[in-house]
Amino acid sequence: MSDELLNLRNRIDSLDEEILARLSERATCAQRVGEIKHGNIYRPEREAQVLRRLADINPGPLPGGAVQRIFREIMSACLALEQPLKVAYLGPAGTFSESASRKHFGSAPNFLPMAAIDDVFRTVEQGNADYGVVPVENSTEGAVGGTLDLLLANPLKVCGEVKLRIHQHLLSRAEGIGGAKRLYSHAQSLAQCHEWLNRHLANLPRIPVASNAEAARLAAEDPESCAIAGEAAAELYGLNKLASNIEDDPNNSTRFLVIAHHEAGPSGKDKTSVVCSAPNRPGAMYALLEPLARHGVDMTKLQSRPARGGLWEYVFYVDLQGHQTDADVAVALKELGERAAFVKVLGSYPVAAI
Repeated sequence: MSDELLNLRNRIDSLDEEILARLSERATCAQRVGEIKHGNIYRPEREAQVLRRLADINPGPLPGGAVQRIFREIMSACLALEQPLKVAYLGPAGTFSESASRKHFGSAPNFLPMAAIDDVFRTVEQGNADYGVVPVENSTEGAVGGTLDLLLANPLKVCGEVKLRIHQHLLSRAEGIGGAKRLYSHAQSLAQCHEWLNRHLANLPRIPVASNAEAARLAAEDPESCAIAGEAAAELYGLNKLASNIEDDPNNSTRFLVIAHHEAGPSGKDKTSVVCSAPNRPGAMYALLEPLARHGVDMTKLQSRPARGGLWEYVFYVDLQGHQTDADVAVALKELGERAAFVKVLGSYPVAAI
Protein backbone atom coordinates (compact mmCIF):
# COMPACT_ATOMS: atom_id res chain seq x y z
CA MET A 1 0.00 0.00 0.00
CA SER A 2 1.39 3.40 -0.97
CA ASP A 3 1.97 6.08 1.66
CA GLU A 4 -0.59 8.35 -0.06
CA LEU A 5 -3.30 5.68 0.00
CA LEU A 6 -2.60 4.87 3.63
CA ASN A 7 -2.76 8.55 4.57
CA LEU A 8 -6.06 8.97 2.73
CA ARG A 9 -7.61 5.98 4.49
CA ASN A 10 -6.44 7.28 7.86
CA ARG A 11 -7.91 10.68 7.02
CA ILE A 12 -11.24 9.07 6.08
CA ASP A 13 -11.29 7.17 9.40
CA SER A 14 -10.67 10.43 11.25
CA LEU A 15 -13.41 12.23 9.31
CA ASP A 16 -15.85 9.38 10.00
CA GLU A 17 -15.21 9.80 13.72
CA GLU A 18 -15.84 13.55 13.43
CA ILE A 19 -19.05 12.95 11.48
CA LEU A 20 -20.24 10.46 14.10
CA ALA A 21 -19.54 12.92 16.91
CA ARG A 22 -21.48 15.66 15.11
CA LEU A 23 -24.37 13.28 14.39
CA SER A 24 -24.56 12.42 18.09
CA GLU A 25 -24.55 16.11 18.95
CA ARG A 26 -27.31 16.79 16.42
CA ALA A 27 -29.40 13.92 17.77
CA THR A 28 -29.04 15.29 21.30
CA CYS A 29 -30.26 18.71 20.12
CA ALA A 30 -33.22 17.05 18.39
CA GLN A 31 -34.08 15.20 21.60
CA ARG A 32 -34.05 18.49 23.49
CA VAL A 33 -36.34 20.08 20.90
CA GLY A 34 -38.72 17.15 21.45
CA GLU A 35 -38.69 17.75 25.20
CA ILE A 36 -39.47 21.44 24.73
CA LYS A 37 -42.25 20.70 22.21
CA HIS A 38 -43.52 17.67 24.14
CA GLY A 39 -42.47 15.14 21.50
CA ASN A 40 -43.98 16.80 18.42
CA ILE A 41 -40.82 17.82 16.57
CA TYR A 42 -41.82 16.91 13.01
CA ARG A 43 -42.62 20.06 11.07
CA PRO A 44 -42.80 19.62 7.29
CA GLU A 45 -42.03 23.27 6.59
CA ARG A 46 -38.89 23.17 8.77
CA GLU A 47 -37.59 20.02 7.08
CA ALA A 48 -38.21 21.48 3.62
CA GLN A 49 -36.28 24.61 4.60
CA VAL A 50 -33.34 22.53 5.89
CA LEU A 51 -33.17 20.36 2.77
CA ARG A 52 -33.35 23.35 0.42
CA ARG A 53 -30.68 25.23 2.37
CA LEU A 54 -28.29 22.27 2.33
CA ALA A 55 -28.69 21.90 -1.44
CA ASP A 56 -28.02 25.62 -1.88
CA ILE A 57 -24.83 25.69 0.23
CA ASN A 58 -23.51 22.30 -0.92
CA PRO A 59 -19.89 22.80 -2.03
CA GLY A 60 -19.66 19.43 -3.85
CA PRO A 61 -18.41 17.08 -5.11
CA LEU A 62 -21.53 15.24 -3.89
CA PRO A 63 -24.57 16.33 -5.97
CA GLY A 64 -27.28 18.28 -4.17
CA GLY A 65 -29.80 15.45 -4.42
CA ALA A 66 -27.40 13.03 -2.72
CA VAL A 67 -26.80 15.51 0.11
CA GLN A 68 -30.54 15.92 0.58
CA ARG A 69 -31.12 12.16 0.71
CA ILE A 70 -28.37 11.72 3.30
CA PHE A 71 -29.78 14.44 5.54
CA ARG A 72 -33.32 13.15 5.00
CA GLU A 73 -32.17 9.91 6.67
CA ILE A 74 -30.38 11.79 9.45
CA MET A 75 -33.52 13.79 10.26
CA SER A 76 -35.63 10.64 10.08
CA ALA A 77 -33.38 8.82 12.56
CA CYS A 78 -33.32 11.81 14.93
CA LEU A 79 -37.13 12.03 14.89
CA ALA A 80 -37.37 8.33 15.75
CA LEU A 81 -35.40 8.85 18.97
CA GLU A 82 -38.56 10.23 20.57
CA GLN A 83 -41.11 7.92 18.99
CA PRO A 84 -41.11 6.61 15.41
CA LEU A 85 -43.79 8.16 13.23
CA LYS A 86 -46.52 5.88 11.92
CA VAL A 87 -47.14 6.43 8.22
CA ALA A 88 -50.00 4.77 6.32
CA TYR A 89 -49.73 4.26 2.58
CA LEU A 90 -51.48 2.43 -0.24
CA GLY A 91 -50.00 -1.06 -0.01
CA PRO A 92 -48.97 -3.77 -0.10
CA ALA A 93 -45.23 -3.50 0.53
CA GLY A 94 -43.26 -2.82 -2.63
CA THR A 95 -45.66 -0.30 -4.20
CA PHE A 96 -44.69 3.10 -5.56
CA SER A 97 -46.70 4.57 -2.67
CA GLU A 98 -44.27 2.93 -0.25
CA SER A 99 -41.32 4.32 -2.22
CA ALA A 100 -42.89 7.80 -2.05
CA SER A 101 -43.45 7.43 1.70
CA ARG A 102 -39.82 6.49 2.29
CA LYS A 103 -38.60 9.28 0.03
CA HIS A 104 -40.52 11.85 2.09
CA PHE A 105 -40.10 10.50 5.62
CA GLY A 106 -36.85 8.47 5.41
CA SER A 107 -36.62 4.87 6.59
CA ALA A 108 -37.14 5.31 10.35
CA PRO A 109 -40.99 5.48 10.61
CA ASN A 110 -43.26 2.50 11.05
CA PHE A 111 -44.85 2.13 7.61
CA LEU A 112 -48.38 0.73 7.55
CA PRO A 113 -49.60 -0.71 4.21
CA MET A 114 -53.31 -0.22 3.58
CA ALA A 115 -55.55 -2.11 1.16
CA ALA A 116 -57.22 0.99 -0.33
CA ILE A 117 -56.85 4.77 -0.43
CA ASP A 118 -59.90 5.28 1.78
CA ASP A 119 -58.24 3.01 4.37
CA VAL A 120 -55.27 5.40 4.43
CA PHE A 121 -57.58 8.33 5.15
CA ARG A 122 -59.53 6.37 7.78
CA THR A 123 -56.39 5.16 9.58
CA VAL A 124 -55.01 8.69 9.90
CA GLU A 125 -58.39 10.19 10.82
CA GLN A 126 -58.84 7.63 13.62
CA GLY A 127 -55.38 8.37 15.01
CA ASN A 128 -53.89 4.96 14.18
CA ALA A 129 -51.28 6.64 11.98
CA ASP A 130 -49.66 10.07 12.22
CA TYR A 131 -49.54 10.65 8.47
CA GLY A 132 -50.85 9.16 5.25
CA VAL A 133 -49.36 9.19 1.76
CA VAL A 134 -51.79 8.95 -1.17
CA PRO A 135 -51.35 9.28 -4.96
CA VAL A 136 -53.15 12.24 -6.46
CA GLU A 137 -52.03 12.46 -10.11
CA ASN A 138 -49.83 10.81 -12.70
CA SER A 139 -48.19 12.70 -15.54
CA THR A 140 -49.44 10.13 -18.06
CA GLU A 141 -52.78 8.92 -16.70
CA GLY A 142 -53.99 12.09 -14.97
CA ALA A 143 -55.77 12.59 -11.64
CA VAL A 144 -56.59 9.85 -9.14
CA GLY A 145 -60.32 10.45 -8.74
CA GLY A 146 -60.71 8.48 -5.51
CA THR A 147 -58.12 10.64 -3.75
CA LEU A 148 -59.78 13.85 -4.94
CA ASP A 149 -63.18 12.69 -3.67
CA LEU A 150 -61.75 11.78 -0.27
CA LEU A 151 -59.93 15.10 0.06
CA LEU A 152 -63.27 16.85 -0.45
CA ALA A 153 -65.19 14.71 2.03
CA ASN A 154 -62.55 14.23 4.74
CA PRO A 155 -61.49 16.73 7.44
CA LEU A 156 -57.78 15.84 7.17
CA LYS A 157 -55.35 18.45 5.84
CA VAL A 158 -52.69 18.24 3.16
CA CYS A 159 -49.33 19.04 4.78
CA GLY A 160 -46.83 17.85 2.16
CA GLU A 161 -46.24 16.55 -1.34
CA VAL A 162 -43.91 13.98 -2.89
CA LYS A 163 -42.94 13.71 -6.54
CA LEU A 164 -41.70 10.30 -7.63
CA ARG A 165 -40.25 9.35 -11.02
CA ILE A 166 -42.00 6.16 -12.06
CA HIS A 167 -39.78 3.59 -13.73
CA GLN A 168 -41.56 0.42 -14.78
CA HIS A 169 -39.67 -2.83 -15.23
CA LEU A 170 -40.57 -6.19 -16.75
CA LEU A 171 -39.95 -8.75 -14.01
CA SER A 172 -40.00 -12.53 -13.81
CA ARG A 173 -38.53 -15.54 -12.02
CA ALA A 174 -37.36 -16.75 -15.42
CA GLU A 175 -34.18 -15.59 -17.15
CA GLY A 176 -36.06 -14.70 -20.34
CA ILE A 177 -39.51 -13.93 -21.67
CA GLY A 178 -39.75 -16.92 -24.01
CA GLY A 179 -41.82 -19.16 -21.72
CA ALA A 180 -44.14 -16.47 -20.34
CA LYS A 181 -47.86 -17.15 -20.73
CA ARG A 182 -49.34 -14.17 -18.86
CA LEU A 183 -48.48 -10.66 -17.67
CA TYR A 184 -49.68 -9.17 -14.37
CA SER A 185 -49.76 -5.49 -13.49
CA HIS A 186 -51.91 -2.66 -12.19
CA ALA A 187 -54.18 -1.17 -14.85
CA GLN A 188 -52.40 2.20 -14.71
CA SER A 189 -49.01 0.60 -15.27
CA LEU A 190 -50.37 -1.38 -18.21
CA ALA A 191 -51.57 1.93 -19.66
CA GLN A 192 -48.23 3.64 -18.97
CA CYS A 193 -46.40 0.87 -20.87
CA HIS A 194 -49.01 0.36 -23.59
CA GLU A 195 -46.83 1.17 -26.60
CA TRP A 196 -43.84 -0.82 -25.36
CA LEU A 197 -46.04 -3.83 -24.74
CA ASN A 198 -47.60 -3.55 -28.20
CA ARG A 199 -44.14 -3.54 -29.77
CA HIS A 200 -42.54 -6.32 -27.74
CA LEU A 201 -45.28 -8.46 -26.15
CA ALA A 202 -48.33 -7.85 -28.28
CA ASN A 203 -49.71 -11.38 -27.93
CA LEU A 204 -49.07 -11.91 -24.21
CA PRO A 205 -52.32 -11.82 -22.19
CA ARG A 206 -52.40 -8.83 -19.80
CA ILE A 207 -54.09 -9.38 -16.45
CA PRO A 208 -54.88 -6.29 -14.30
CA VAL A 209 -54.43 -6.75 -10.53
CA ALA A 210 -54.85 -4.54 -7.46
CA SER A 211 -51.26 -3.24 -7.36
CA ASN A 212 -47.85 -3.66 -8.94
CA ALA A 213 -46.60 -5.29 -5.76
CA GLU A 214 -49.40 -7.88 -6.06
CA ALA A 215 -48.34 -8.43 -9.66
CA ALA A 216 -44.76 -9.06 -8.53
CA ARG A 217 -45.95 -11.47 -5.84
CA LEU A 218 -47.95 -13.46 -8.40
CA ALA A 219 -45.00 -13.55 -10.78
CA ALA A 220 -42.77 -14.80 -7.96
CA GLU A 221 -45.16 -17.72 -7.41
CA ASP A 222 -45.71 -18.52 -11.09
CA PRO A 223 -42.62 -19.19 -13.26
CA GLU A 224 -44.74 -18.96 -16.43
CA SER A 225 -45.72 -15.36 -15.76
CA CYS A 226 -44.12 -11.95 -15.63
CA ALA A 227 -45.06 -8.63 -14.04
CA ILE A 228 -44.67 -4.91 -14.57
CA ALA A 229 -43.56 -3.27 -11.32
CA GLY A 230 -40.92 -1.03 -9.79
CA GLU A 231 -37.49 -1.58 -8.30
CA ALA A 232 -38.78 -2.05 -4.75
CA ALA A 233 -41.12 -4.87 -5.77
CA ALA A 234 -38.34 -6.56 -7.76
CA GLU A 235 -36.08 -6.57 -4.70
CA LEU A 236 -38.85 -7.60 -2.31
CA TYR A 237 -39.84 -10.67 -4.34
CA GLY A 238 -36.42 -11.56 -5.77
CA LEU A 239 -37.39 -11.20 -9.42
CA ASN A 240 -35.14 -10.85 -12.44
CA LYS A 241 -35.33 -7.62 -14.41
CA LEU A 242 -35.91 -8.68 -18.02
CA ALA A 243 -36.36 -5.12 -19.33
CA SER A 244 -35.86 -1.78 -17.59
CA ASN A 245 -37.66 1.55 -17.86
CA ILE A 246 -40.35 0.33 -20.22
CA GLU A 247 -42.74 3.22 -19.54
CA ASP A 248 -43.77 5.01 -22.75
CA ASP A 249 -43.11 8.48 -21.32
CA PRO A 250 -39.49 8.86 -20.11
CA ASN A 251 -40.66 11.66 -17.79
CA ASN A 252 -43.41 9.52 -16.24
CA SER A 253 -43.96 10.63 -12.65
CA THR A 254 -46.59 10.49 -9.93
CA ARG A 255 -47.41 13.15 -7.40
CA PHE A 256 -48.41 12.08 -3.89
CA LEU A 257 -49.92 14.11 -1.05
CA VAL A 258 -49.17 13.79 2.65
CA ILE A 259 -52.28 14.01 4.85
CA ALA A 260 -52.52 14.65 8.59
CA HIS A 261 -54.62 16.33 11.26
CA HIS A 262 -52.41 19.45 11.18
CA GLU A 263 -51.42 21.94 8.54
CA ALA A 264 -47.90 23.03 7.59
CA GLY A 265 -46.60 26.49 8.29
CA PRO A 266 -45.03 28.68 5.59
CA SER A 267 -41.64 27.47 4.34
CA GLY A 268 -40.93 30.18 1.79
CA LYS A 269 -41.74 27.97 -1.20
CA ASP A 270 -45.25 26.57 -0.82
CA LYS A 271 -48.42 25.47 -2.55
CA THR A 272 -52.02 25.81 -1.47
CA SER A 273 -54.67 23.35 -2.65
CA VAL A 274 -58.32 24.41 -2.78
CA VAL A 275 -61.56 22.79 -3.90
CA CYS A 276 -64.53 24.97 -4.85
CA SER A 277 -67.74 25.04 -6.84
CA ALA A 278 -69.17 27.76 -9.03
CA PRO A 279 -72.79 28.93 -9.10
CA ASN A 280 -74.60 27.66 -12.19
CA ARG A 281 -74.75 30.91 -14.17
CA PRO A 282 -72.88 32.50 -17.11
CA GLY A 283 -69.42 33.82 -16.24
CA ALA A 284 -69.31 32.03 -12.89
CA MET A 285 -65.97 30.32 -13.58
CA TYR A 286 -64.38 33.57 -14.68
CA ALA A 287 -65.62 35.23 -11.51
CA LEU A 288 -63.93 32.54 -9.41
CA LEU A 289 -60.56 32.83 -11.11
CA GLU A 290 -60.44 36.61 -11.61
CA PRO A 291 -59.27 37.42 -8.02
CA LEU A 292 -56.29 35.10 -8.46
CA ALA A 293 -55.11 36.95 -11.55
CA ARG A 294 -55.81 40.40 -10.08
CA HIS A 295 -53.76 39.68 -6.95
CA GLY A 296 -50.91 38.03 -8.85
CA VAL A 297 -51.46 34.51 -7.49
CA ASP A 298 -50.17 31.86 -9.87
CA MET A 299 -52.58 28.97 -10.46
CA THR A 300 -50.56 25.83 -11.24
CA LYS A 301 -53.44 23.37 -11.67
CA LEU A 302 -57.17 23.40 -12.40
CA GLN A 303 -58.97 20.05 -12.33
CA SER A 304 -62.72 19.56 -12.65
CA ARG A 305 -64.49 16.62 -11.04
CA PRO A 306 -68.20 15.67 -11.11
CA ALA A 307 -69.90 16.62 -7.86
CA ARG A 308 -71.72 13.87 -6.07
CA GLY A 309 -74.61 16.12 -5.19
CA GLY A 310 -76.27 16.52 -8.58
CA LEU A 311 -76.27 15.63 -12.26
CA TRP A 312 -73.92 17.74 -14.44
CA GLU A 313 -72.58 19.66 -11.46
CA TYR A 314 -68.86 19.96 -10.90
CA VAL A 315 -66.30 20.90 -8.28
CA PHE A 316 -62.92 22.36 -9.18
CA TYR A 317 -59.58 21.47 -7.62
CA VAL A 318 -57.10 24.34 -7.79
CA ASP A 319 -53.41 24.47 -6.83
CA LEU A 320 -51.92 27.89 -6.13
CA GLN A 321 -48.36 29.01 -5.60
CA GLY A 322 -47.83 30.38 -2.10
CA HIS A 323 -49.08 29.74 1.42
CA GLN A 324 -52.60 30.65 2.50
CA THR A 325 -51.11 33.04 5.09
CA ASP A 326 -49.23 35.00 2.39
CA ALA A 327 -50.90 38.38 1.99
CA ASP A 328 -51.71 38.06 -1.73
CA VAL A 329 -52.97 34.48 -1.40
CA ALA A 330 -55.03 35.32 1.69
CA VAL A 331 -56.88 38.21 0.05
CA ALA A 332 -57.46 36.23 -3.16
CA LEU A 333 -58.89 33.30 -1.17
CA LYS A 334 -61.15 35.69 0.77
CA GLU A 335 -62.61 37.05 -2.46
CA LEU A 336 -62.90 33.56 -3.89
CA GLY A 337 -64.95 32.57 -0.83
CA GLU A 338 -67.29 35.48 -1.38
CA ARG A 339 -67.95 34.48 -5.00
CA ALA A 340 -67.99 30.68 -4.88
CA ALA A 341 -70.92 28.50 -3.91
CA PHE A 342 -68.50 26.42 -1.85
CA VAL A 343 -64.80 26.65 -0.92
CA LYS A 344 -62.58 24.34 1.09
CA VAL A 345 -58.86 24.94 1.61
CA LEU A 346 -57.33 21.47 1.57
CA GLY A 347 -54.05 22.72 2.94
CA SER A 348 -50.89 24.73 2.37
CA TYR A 349 -47.64 22.80 2.27
CA PRO A 350 -44.00 22.99 1.13
CA VAL A 351 -43.25 22.28 -2.51
CA ALA A 352 -41.48 18.89 -2.68
CA ALA A 353 -37.86 19.56 -1.70
CA ILE A 354 -36.27 16.32 -2.96
